[in-house]
Amino acid sequence: VGKSTVTANLAAALSSLNYKIGVLDADVYGFSIPRILGVNGAPTTIDNHIVPLRRENIQVISIGFFLDENQPVIWRGPMLHKAINQFINDTLWDKLDFLLIDLPPGTGDISITISQALPKAELLVVTTPQPVASHTAGRVAKMAEKTKLSVLGVIENMSYYESNGQREYIFGKDGGKELARFLKVPFIGEIPIKTEIREAADNGTPIALSDNTDLAGYYMNIARSIANMKR
Repeated sequence: VGKSTVTANLAAALSSLNYKIGVLDADVYGFSIPRILGVNGAPTTIDNHIVPLRRENIQVISIGFFLDENQPVIWRGPMLHKAINQFINDTLWDKLDFLLIDLPPGTGDISITISQALPKAELLVVTTPQPVASHTAGRVAKMAEKTKLSVLGVIENMSYYESNGQREYIFGKDGGKELARFLKVPFIGEIPIKTEIREAADNGTPIALSDNTDLAGYYMNIARSIANMKR
């Protein structure tokens, strides 16, 4: 559904609004935050604490800094729990306004670990516009119940494709709004299908940091909404 691209661009947008941002890439099976944000290298340590890497005002930590991008991660629950806890508790984060955590799909061990380490964290659901019906909505509700985390809102990615001024709803329409209604949470915004967004992510420069104000604006509007919700 493009959750990592959304996470990276939200981090960039919030940073552009002068918030201090941390990004924790907790999708250990499919880590892509370092590539999307254009951050690479090996973090240093100070007194057994990890120093996050930076992209402008964004602090980043990812399992991808310690592994080759093509190297599979085959870890069981205890190892995942230890790694995520270390990223949260043993990282020298500067004072942050927001810590964005890119979770893997599903409701597994990592989500539970996050909820235990950060019980006041909130879930931001990224979905696509296909009719979500009860299956997807039920999974999100189950995750919220299982982790005891509240859902902040819903973002719909790949909402439509625009051609010659006409919107084409390739994957259906209003699935994100339907999910938000089911969960009784705000629908925060939608992001269209744009080749430029993918190309920017592949090149390590999130579109939210680019001079393309139209495309950056989608993420900026969502970032402002989230910032206003947390005031």
